[in-house]
Amino acid sequence: MGKIIKLIIIAFAALAILGAAAFWGLAGFFAPKDMEESLIPDAASQFFDVNGRVISTTASEERRLPVAFDKIPKHLQQAFIAIEDNRFYEHGGIDFRGTARALWTNLRGGEVQGGSTITQQLAKNAFLSQERTITRKIKEAFIAKQLEERYTKDEILDMYLNRIYFGQGTYGIESASLYYFGKHVQDIDLAEAATLAAIPKSPNYYNPFENPKDSKTRQEVVLDQMAKYGYITEAQAAKAKAEKLQLNNHKNQQKDNLSYFIDYCSQQIIEEFGADALYKGGLKIYTTLDLDMQSAAAEALKYLPDYYKDDYQLTQPQVALVAVDPANGYIKAMIGGRGQDKFNRAVLAVRQPGSAFKPFVYLTAMDNGLTAATVVEDKEYEFAPGWKPKNSDLQWHGKVSLRTALKKSYNIPTILVAQQVGPEKVFQMAKNLGITTLIEDGHYTDINLSMALGGLSKGTTPLEMAAAYGTIGNGGKYNAPTALIKIVDRNGKVIFEHKQDTKTVVDAKAAYQTVDIMRDVFVDGTAGGAGIGRPAAGKTGTTDDYKDAWFVGFTPNLSAAVWIGDDNGRPLDYMYGSGAPLSIWHEFMVNALANVPVANFVRPAGVVIPPEPDIKNDDKDKDKDKDKDKDKKRATSVPGEPPKPPSKKDRIRENVGDVEPQKPSMKKRVQEILDGNENNTANKKPVVSNVPTPRQP
Repeated sequence: MGKIIKLIIIAFAALAILGAAAFWGLAGFFAPKDMEESLIPDAASQFFDVNGRVISTTASEERRLPVAFDKIPKHLQQAFIAIEDNRFYEHGGIDFRGTARALWTNLRGGEVQGGSTITQQLAKNAFLSQERTITRKIKEAFIAKQLEERYTKDEILDMYLNRIYFGQGTYGIESASLYYFGKHVQDIDLAEAATLAAIPKSPNYYNPFENPKDSKTRQEVVLDQMAKYGYITEAQAAKAKAEKLQLNNHKNQQKDNLSYFIDYCSQQIIEEFGADALYKGGLKIYTTLDLDMQSAAAEALKYLPDYYKDDYQLTQPQVALVAVDPANGYIKAMIGGRGQDKFNRAVLAVRQPGSAFKPFVYLTAMDNGLTAATVVEDKEYEFAPGWKPKNSDLQWHGKVSLRTALKKSYNIPTILVAQQVGPEKVFQMAKNLGITTLIEDGHYTDINLSMALGGLSKGTTPLEMAAAYGTIGNGGKYNAPTALIKIVDRNGKVIFEHKQDTKTVVDAKAAYQTVDIMRDVFVDGTAGGAGIGRPAAGKTGTTDDYKDAWFVGFTPNLSAAVWIGDDNGRPLDYMYGSGAPLSIWHEFMVNALANVPVANFVRPAGVVIPPEPDIKNDDKDKDKDKDKDKDKKRATSVPGEPPKPPSKKDRIRENVGDVEPQKPSMKKRVQEILDGNENNTANKKPVVSNVPTPRQP
């Protein structure tokens, strides 16, 4: 009984709205000055880079092609009528019976078409905003009545099918047919017609490229509706449901390395302002991207190896590269994959960071009174039953400084440091640096010691890692990554403007001490000899199962993260972070910063960098003399080749925590310095030292 009363109330409300529409219509409440002119498609939007250069334009002519009504197959027209407005040829623009039926079915939880008629939808799309208000519904009803008085039913359906949005920046049935099936609309069969008719209800959700399962479910609903209203037989519906759709292959067309960034921006704009604003509003969108740096990112991918093609015809492994300006959070370059799909791994791939997480542990240590000279012992420990991590060289190094532990990526010292300062503090530090994927409580909480080695419940993303590292290099000041600076509408009105919100998340002294250690990674650490000719710091990351390889590094004015991994979770044939990821990072940074003035990290007042302690170990410390006698030449050293992969013998190992290769030969680097080639870094390009044997899927 309660439902019936609720239905009656809603029905009376609907009648009141329609009555008000009629009254206000007679009073001239809303009357378009020129209906024909208003039905003309609106302007495209433009994207600009940080220097004002046009980088993309939405809704090109190929994506919005009008087609004559007699070219649209009857079964395609019927598919839309069946799912959107089965009484289209009977009502006068407002279907009172259909509205009441939709209200009743919705109350019962059933699946039917919405209450708006095709004429009302045309009125909304052509003249009104997407706001969900009573005022908008009133205007929509009145304009629908005007349309019915001025145009025939076929003309209304024609305008509707040529105007409606089908997702992916595609408007109109001809453009949708070409985009989704690579066919002109007159060649679309029944199964394809039902698929297209399924999309407009929710273009993102029912997109057959992005969500094939739900698209198929909705297609079958359309076919059932067509059979229900007598447009097709049950046998025809069953045959169409069984047909395997041949979607258009866009892989060979998507050669633009900007697509991931443009899609990233577009999604934010659609969420805030709607698809019509982006694709029809004539917006001017000013982004943070630097076209020159983006080109450098694309060029650096030449060091990405090819293993095999998976079942989706995607070449593995995949890659992500993202660069951020730490001073303001501007995303200056973004590569989300090989360009074979739309999945943006730079922002969506949540993967294990491995040793790339270790700097957060040492940053926490510096923030809690420890220094680079603090000594910790690298020896065998059992931290939990059955968990006895080892180092990549399967050796113990006795007492080592925190500087040595981080630059060499030793595991036991890192865990001991995390244990000493407290895992909860390391966890909070990572959160403060912008890592949002951590689990705070419950059975899978990340507040544990394995977090110190990058063993997280979920993982993290390249974008967040780039921003976090940049914060360390920016004196502990965090700026959230942003892709949009300003958006201006077609009338010149600014409808969005980024407001920078810089937050100090860690003491500047602690940040500088951590940077000082991380600079040694390029001298004689896991990226030894791969400096870029200017002050830089970074860290390799390799998971113990070889499924993820990282290099994240930064200068005072640019932080970049490179990730390589297999979408299907396969190991990377013993790829280290110091292999292809470092080669890509090095190539990108050298070229991206070629025209950027050299800057040094700002040393806060009062910071004292302690010398390396004189450590006496019972067992020989192989690195003691080199650490004691070395002249700190930092990252201005000549870049050498990334370390070579391990031998087959070294690959046979168990319970290795994080795997990082050790430094390359110093003899070669010293000789290059003596030969006067130390600063000739711009012409020195690293090579991929671990090109794998091609694998079969």
